[in-house]
Parts: sequence; C-alpha cells; structure tokens
Amino acid sequence: MKGYRSSRIVILNGTSLKKSVVAVILGFILVFAVSGVMTSLKPEYRVSSSSIHEFSKRFSGESLLHIFGYTNAYFTQGLSSEAKAPNYASALFELTTSLNLDDPRSLIRNEIPGFAHYDGEILVAGSGVNYTDMPVESSPPMEVLLEERQASIIEIEEEGEDTPPPAQTTGDKRTVFIYHSHSRESFLPYLEGVTSPNAASHPEVNVTRLGKKLQEELIQRGIGTDIDTTDTALALKNRGWVYGQSYDVTRPIVEEAMAGNQDLNYLIDVHRDSGRRKSTTMDINGVPHARLYFVIGKKNQNFEKNQYLAEQIHNKLEKLHPGLSKGIFVPPAVETRNGIYNQDLSPNSMLIEVGGVDNTFEEMNRTLEIFAEVFGEIYWKAEKVDGTPEEDAQ
Repeated sequence: MKGYRSSRIVILNGTSLKKSVVAVILGFILVFAVSGVMTSLKPEYRVSSSSIHEFSKRFSGESLLHIFGYTNAYFTQGLSSEAKAPNYASALFELTTSLNLDDPRSLIRNEIPGFAHYDGEILVAGSGVNYTDMPVESSPPMEVLLEERQASIIEIEEEGEDTPPPAQTTGDKRTVFIYHSHSRESFLPYLEGVTSPNAASHPEVNVTRLGKKLQEELIQRGIGTDIDTTDTALALKNRGWVYGQSYDVTRPIVEEAMAGNQDLNYLIDVHRDSGRRKSTTMDINGVPHARLYFVIGKKNQNFEKNQYLAEQIHNKLEKLHPGLSKGIFVPPAVETRNGIYNQDLSPNSMLIEVGGVDNTFEEMNRTLEIFAEVFGEIYWKAEKVDGTPEEDAQ
C-alpha cells in the first residue's frame, strides 16, 4: 500500500477572528470594571463571605501575614522580630465549637437571646478593666431625650494664669474638628430631680461643654481646632428620625467641614458614658478624675489606622496615669448599632467617652487637660515625621 501524507487546511474567517478578539478585550474590560465597582463600594455594601469573615477575624493582621508567608516569604519581611505566629489549634477549636477558651462569654453567646447586642470586644484593656466594665450606651426614647428639665450649674471662674505661647503652632490652619453625635448627653449632678442615667439629657448643660474645653486646651498647645455644637436631638425630631440615627445627622456636618477646610485631619466625637461613678472615676494624687474610653467602629475602612491612633494615646496615658484610659472598645456589629461612627471619613478619627453620668465638669476637665497634652505630643511628632512642620510661634 502506497503511503501518503495527509494535510490539514485551516481556513480562518476574518470576521470570526475579529469577533473573538473583540470578545476577549470586552471580557477583560468587564472583569476590571466589575472589580473596580466592587472595591469602591462602601464596606456595608461589599460582597463578602460570612464564613471566610468569621474565620479570618480570629487572626490579627500579623497572624494573617504569617499565614501568607508560607506561600510567599516576602509577606513576613515587614513583621517585627517580636511578632508571633498564630495559634492554629486554638483558632481551629473556636471555629469548630464556637468556644473561645480565653473568653468565657462564648459559653453563653449563642444561648441567650439578644446577647449579641451587648457582646462587644475590648481591643486594649486599661488597668483593671475587663468585660464587666465595658462602656454603656443608653438609647433614650425621643420623648425622654426632648423632655424639658431644670439644670443648675455654677460657673467656675478659673484663675487666669499667664500661659506661655506654644512652641509650635498651626498658624491660621484648623486641623482638628470636634463634634458631638449625642449632643444632649448630660450629667446627673446638674439635673434637678433626675436620677435615671437614661434621663440624663439637657439642651445646654451637656457634653458640648466638654468639646469647648477640649478645643481651648488644644488651641493653647498651638493646634488650630474647630467645633460644632449642633443639637442633634432637635435635628432628629425635625426629621422624624430615631436616636440610633444620630450619626446620620452629624455625618453631613463633618463632610461639609472637611470640604470647606482641606487642612482638617483629625476628627473627635466627644461623648460621655452611661456607666456609674465607680466605673468612670479614679483618683490621681487624691484628686478625682473622669476616666476615658475609646470607641472604634469595626465596619469602617479606616479601622486599623483609627485603632493605631487610639493605641498611641492610650499607651501614653497608661504610662502617665495607669487606669485613666479604660482602653479601646469595639461595639458589637449588629443592626441596632451604627458600626462606623463616621470614622471612615478620616484615618485620624476617634470617638471618646469622657466620664459618665455621675461625673462633674471639674473631674472631666482635669482629664481633658491630660488628654490634650498627650494628643499634642502625638500630633507634633506626626507633623515632624511627615516632614511638614508648622510655623513656629513668634
């Protein structure tokens, strides 16, 4: 049989080839477009996997870098020598049983209805602070919040000491913005006939006085500061909103302030805790001071940066006066909680709880003076690191 060679003839249709190329290009464009849209969404609208989230949240950022380092060693090069590898056995045990041996609350977390609404997380605990000493947030009904109350307060005339001009100043720039999402939070010592923490509210004698005090202290340290004292309770009433929407009232206020002042870099939302005096007060050299608590919303995109700033301030306060800062608290991520607290608007955002319903302004003002001193040190150190030192005081 005579051998032969077979040959194949491939006929390419020019139109089909063009269509294929165009389809591939459009496919790439579509993939990048969808990816761009998904990554630009606000955190609460992003597509996510609850199972992966539940697993990954058990590890810190350092632990995740250790895990990634098993496939790419470059991930671990940025870790400090003190960074420890994660405890995989503990994480696996918690994942399979929902029990955390370091957190007794996990034994009842899924057994008590409504427990999740109070199941926050203490990121950093101050001296003597545990899960029985978390900040208390009261959510009074609107009729209680808006009720007219008599308040009495004696204005304290502080002796005007000649304070030297600050060594550094921001000049005409205003770089800090103070506001109050719960502006009517008040204090029982000044409310006649009021004994319930849930009823401690007043349109004038409230936390806005703390904001003004903090503004004064920061300006004395050369840090230009703006403040907003909008009555958020009245704004809620006018819009027909509920107390839980207070942060929706202050959000456009903060956004407008930032749009009108490109120098604003630090946002401070000043509150007071609803906890009682034993939990919110400590003595320093025999003088009572209100204690601080930092609150960070875990749903916001700046969570880690906000945490870093809060940790810097907490650590300095802890060295100066152990226990003055109760630590850093993350409220539970449930529908009834905001979870963001406008902290996504700046990497230098913080919500501070100053004292509680039983504290006096004298006690809280003493603490704000210490807070302002520590904040000033961190602020000016950051300015030098960024290479943008402000004008020296003349």
